[in-house]
Amino acid sequence: MSRSEQSIGDIVTDFATPFKLAACAEMLFTNLPITERVREISARGFMVEIWDWTRHDIKALKATGAVFSSMTGYVSGGLVEEDAIHDFLASAARSIPIAQELGITRLNIHGTGLGPAGLPVTPVPVVTPEMWMKARDTLSRLADLGAQHNVTFVLENLNTAIDHPGVPFAKAEDCLALIKAVNNPNLRLMLDLYHAQIGEGNLISLLRRCLPYIGEIQVADVPGRCEPGTGEIGYPAIAKALHDMHYAGPIGLEAFAQSDSALALNRFRAAFSLSV
Repeated sequence: MSRSEQSIGDIVTDFATPFKLAACAEMLFTNLPITERVREISARGFMVEIWDWTRHDIKALKATGAVFSSMTGYVSGGLVEEDAIHDFLASAARSIPIAQELGITRLNIHGTGLGPAGLPVTPVPVVTPEMWMKARDTLSRLADLGAQHNVTFVLENLNTAIDHPGVPFAKAEDCLALIKAVNNPNLRLMLDLYHAQIGEGNLISLLRRCLPYIGEIQVADVPGRCEPGTGEIGYPAIAKALHDMHYAGPIGLEAFAQSDSALALNRFRAAFSLSV
């Protein structure tokens, strides 16, 4: 990191934010073991997000003392095919005690199981009305499971143009429609603004429509999927709009560092800091 970048980082750490900020340990400080990444993020005052819990030593993560915001809430399966539904619900049930051990109340899910590089295990070129009904019923069962254990499953929108081609129910509007249809507070939206910018745009209007159903917001800039300030999204304007909407949930940085992870976290905090 250059001296000029270090100066920027030193300045923005003094900014105050009204939001609860988290950062994804899977994408930052990637030269370190996962537990050290968690410590680095936590030491800078952020909550921590993780992905597939089966790849981690849960006791070691807990021993870091970090506050965890969310994690992936299933390991396999999908929302539509019978065998996939069984796997989906069973792996969600196995995820709950892990989340509880780490103090996590939001468990992230997608429209289908994701394999290597984020590609769907079973691509879906066309989503039929029957698939919509089956997905709604599966998510209703999942929400009931969440209610039994006091956790909330959050359905994340994805983009199909670049990162996740073939994923069904990918757009934020699709996820919102399913969540409204289920109508259960234990199913909410993980609104990823990086994916929404690529797939839908008009982010502030989208936030207003989704606000009552949002469980968490994730951010990264476009193009590149790096921290705010490295691309085209006006995150300070989004921060002001969220503050005006009285949004009180967490905001997670699910982004790669353009150059340095500490600087990326500082830029993230600065983008969501307001003069209030």
